[in-house]
Formats: sequence, C-alpha cells, structure tokens
Amino acid sequence: MNLPTAPLRVSLVQGSTRWHDAAGNREYYGGLVRTLAGQGDLVVLPETFLSGFTNETLGNAETMDGEGLRWLRGLAAEVGAVVTGSLVVREGDKCVNRLVWMCPDGSHACYDKRHLFRMAGEHERYTGGSERLVVDINGWRICPQVCYDLRFPVWLRNRWSREAQRFDYDLLVFVANWPSPRRYAWSTLLRARAIENLSYCVGVNRVGSDGNGHAYSGDSAVLDFLGQPLVELGAQEQVVTVSLDPQALAAHRERFPAWMDADAFTILD
Repeated sequence: MNLPTAPLRVSLVQGSTRWHDAAGNREYYGGLVRTLAGQGDLVVLPETFLSGFTNETLGNAETMDGEGLRWLRGLAAEVGAVVTGSLVVREGDKCVNRLVWMCPDGSHACYDKRHLFRMAGEHERYTGGSERLVVDINGWRICPQVCYDLRFPVWLRNRWSREAQRFDYDLLVFVANWPSPRRYAWSTLLRARAIENLSYCVGVNRVGSDGNGHAYSGDSAVLDFLGQPLVELGAQEQVVTVSLDPQALAAHRERFPAWMDADAFTILD
C-alpha cells in the first residue's frame, strides 16, 4: 500500500472576509498567512476569500492573469508552502467558484466547485465543474473541495486502486463560507466524510458576517480517520497548524479495511 512517510503540516486560516473588497482581503489574509512562513506545508484559506460568497459576480470576479492570482503566487513563494482557497473567477462569459492550489514554485492547479448552492442562487450565476482534483505534497495525496460539495458523498468517495496499490487520497480539504444556522450539519458532515473515506479531513470556514447579513461561526477543524478532532476552532479569527501522522493513518487502514467491501460505481454527468 503506497502511503506518505513524513508528517504533513497543515495550517488553518480562519478569518473574517471583507465584503467585496479584494484589496482589503489581500492585505488582511496576507498578514495572517505571513505569520506562518517556514512553519508548514499547506495553508488553507476559506471559500471566496477575496470577495465573500457573492452572486454579484461581474464586479468581484478575478481572472487567471489578474492581481489576485499574482498576489497568491507571491504569497506562496514568500511563506514556502502551498496556499489554497477559492476565488470568483471569470472565464469568457461565465464565472466559476474556483479553488486555486498555488505551489511555492509558482505552479498551480485548479478545481471548479461542482455542486452549486441553489438555495442562494449560485447555480444561476456560476458554472459548475466536472473534474475532481487530487494533488500531491511530499507523497500525501490530497483532494480539495469547496463548501456545498461536502454534502455529496458519492462525489467524494475514496476508492482503492488495485493497479496503483493506493487510495485516491489521504486527506480531504474543504474551504467554505458555511453560515451559522447550519453549523451542526457542517461539523457532522466533516466527521462523516473522514470516517467513511478512511482519511484525514480538514474544513476551513470563515467567521464574522457578510454583506447579505449572514453570520459565520467558523468551526474550522482537523479530523482524523475516526472522525475525532485533532483541533476544533471557535467563532473568532484563528490561525493554527496541525501535523498529520501518516503511520497512524496506515495502521488504521490495515486494522479496519472497510475499503475491501466497498461498492464499485461510476459517476455519470
């Protein structure tokens, strides 16, 4: 079974995103992230961290050659870690809620949020993605997702490849703007995704309130493969770093091989 051999240091940046203020958010989140220079491998920001979760897409959208991406590239290089979070991105005549996985060497990967939150009209303003992303840090396979994706376990299922002798991923990461009234669902679903996928799970949510009057209670967390919290954050601005143990993950997968009884399936668009 192919598994990482060294611990992974993951930093959670739980902040109060400024509403429709990209420059203010670059300054704010940049200040928080820079405190982590040299301390970790992965820095996780909330969903739409440069604008807030907005349906006013045209005035708040970034482009892939714009200021937001240049800033993110420079920030990752400065702190020497992967920095990730999602942005409102315009491509031609459409907008996507795009998670950007920015590496310190300037390379990047992207995941467009597949499940659009129709209760807030996201499906009317954005185009959904169709490809799941799995990325690598020092042998750790990581599957980053965006907010509402958390509710769809089939999309997130961690499958075992007999050919490659490995799981799809070792860590699930969710970036979110998850409002306070649904905080119980957030915490419960994070635990469920960790347990059923025999994987570590990280969820980073924002705090404060947005321009639509929605309040956010944070509740960011790092959970192990049993759904047990390694850290749970409160409802205020917080920055923490947690080390994930690959030996503990490997031992659990050997001790409790539920993956051997999993159902085969294919996702159809």
